[in-house]
Amino acid sequence: MARVYNFSAGPAVLPEEVLREAAEEMMDYQGSGQSVMEMSHRSKVYDNIIKEAEADLRELMNIPDNYKVLFLQGGASQFFAEVPMNLMKNKKAAYIITGQWAKKAYKEAQIYGEAVAVASSEDKTFSYIPDCSDLDIPEDADYVYICENNTIYGTKFKTLPNTKGHILVSDVSSCFLSEPIDVTKYGVVYGGVQKNIGPAGVVIAVIREDLITDDVLEGTPTMLKWKTQADADSLYNTPPCYNIYICGKVFKWIKKMGGLQAMKEHNEKKAKILYDFLDESKLFKGTVVKEDRSLMNVPFVTGDKELDAKFVEEATKAGFVNLKGHRSVGGMRASIYNAMPIEGVEKLVEFMRNFEKENA
Repeated sequence: MARVYNFSAGPAVLPEEVLREAAEEMMDYQGSGQSVMEMSHRSKVYDNIIKEAEADLRELMNIPDNYKVLFLQGGASQFFAEVPMNLMKNKKAAYIITGQWAKKAYKEAQIYGEAVAVASSEDKTFSYIPDCSDLDIPEDADYVYICENNTIYGTKFKTLPNTKGHILVSDVSSCFLSEPIDVTKYGVVYGGVQKNIGPAGVVIAVIREDLITDDVLEGTPTMLKWKTQADADSLYNTPPCYNIYICGKVFKWIKKMGGLQAMKEHNEKKAKILYDFLDESKLFKGTVVKEDRSLMNVPFVTGDKELDAKFVEEATKAGFVNLKGHRSVGGMRASIYNAMPIEGVEKLVEFMRNFEKENA
């Protein structure tokens, strides 16, 4: 069977090249006589895999030496708790609410201290990014938290908030490695890998070293202390070995594609094809204000629920899968992560054009 065009928000499309390579190495990784899936995480062979993955990621993101890279488990959702557990020294933090995941992180933080919502776009169904140039951030806030790209609503911070000297923590799950970022502007950058980088089951966290200490909230489990993980180079317990191995392959693929600047240009080109069509279409409408549109997640609607359902059904039959919008918003959403080829977006637009003609 031919491969479909997978527009899933995550777990999402992976580069075919990477999947083929992994398939070739499935039974015997580089002459070791075993699969990475069954290899001891304490072995020399695996140690090389995880170290090389880290080195490639550092090179791609230009990560300074005073930042640790951790490959962890528990998903971004577990990090909603890990962030306050490790950083809430004054038991106070500022949250910018731009969607479901930022809201969940904010609610989780309230378990551990005082979480203050300093800005929100909930008044317009999270269809824009609020102005964060002059926020009322409490002086004693331990950090300012954002979700940089909002998978469900299709918005993206194009300018980072003015944190007024406070540590910036950013969940980049759905824009990870889609474009260059300046790591030094953040205290913590983290994200689940299942959108742009690998199979579900790994969170990559890039954390400034001075923020990794024993001074954590009382009752923080040993496993969830960043110091525990950093001291053990992400090998405190058995990590998700195979998934990290796939992430490593994706890092090499991105390097081969020309790095993060090339990825950004590739992603801009793809997004333009889809947004240009939505802007001229009489049937389909994008749901996000232009200046805050994500390059990764593109939500759109027809304005008619039955027509939306018909579109999703017909698209699926035509080989364009996972276009249904998140259950909380309905409509459609095309996630066009790094590994989605340009032709996938072109063919989707062609399909949408024909659907519009038939259903106008």
